[in-house]
Amino acid sequence: MTRIALILALVAPWLSAQTSPGPQRMEIVLERRDGNAWRAVDPGLVLEQNDRVRFRFHADFNGHLYVMNMSTSGTYSLLFPREETGRDNQIRAGREYLVPATQAWFRISGPAGHEIVYWMVTPTELRETIAPLPRPKKLPASMTPRCDDTLMRARGDCIDTSAGPKGIVSRELLPENLASVAGQAAAGELMFMRQQNTAVVASPAPLKGPVIYEFHIAHK
Repeated sequence: MTRIALILALVAPWLSAQTSPGPQRMEIVLERRDGNAWRAVDPGLVLEQNDRVRFRFHADFNGHLYVMNMSTSGTYSLLFPREETGRDNQIRAGREYLVPATQAWFRISGPAGHEIVYWMVTPTELRETIAPLPRPKKLPASMTPRCDDTLMRARGDCIDTSAGPKGIVSRELLPENLASVAGQAAAGELMFMRQQNTAVVASPAPLKGPVIYEFHIAHK
């Protein structure tokens, strides 16, 4: 995946942004290039080296989307928005968006393990400055992708059930430019679900500030 680093100048006020008056929901679909077509895959599918992937994103509220990646080699990168993947990161309720928003894609590479893709949705646009970033305070432990034997027998695919969408376990594990807003992640507890090949992240209460969560991509 991309190796461009960034640091965000996170600014307030968050509470001045309008939010929907009820539960809020985001959906992420991981797609892999298969020949000349893009196909939705299980969020836990263990990918191969050089696989090309992208995401489909949908939310039922307005905001701005930022996507960052911690690769298995320890490189922290901005995936979106930037020149190669699209600069317009404003999202509107009910619309579907591609990440990258251009004709580009993300290529799987690096040591086997779990890529940690950080998703952040904010009510207002952030000011951002591209600059080298120090590594997180503590790098996540290496995780070896594992196939679920039951799913392997039933579907023939290697599915790592520990991959896919996850909540933030600890602020100590977050990159520095995200840790400062982790405490304001949501008005209530986030819920993580899977509906076929769609990863669903939902909040029972309106989001009045930035929300941050992870999407783990397992690969050999």
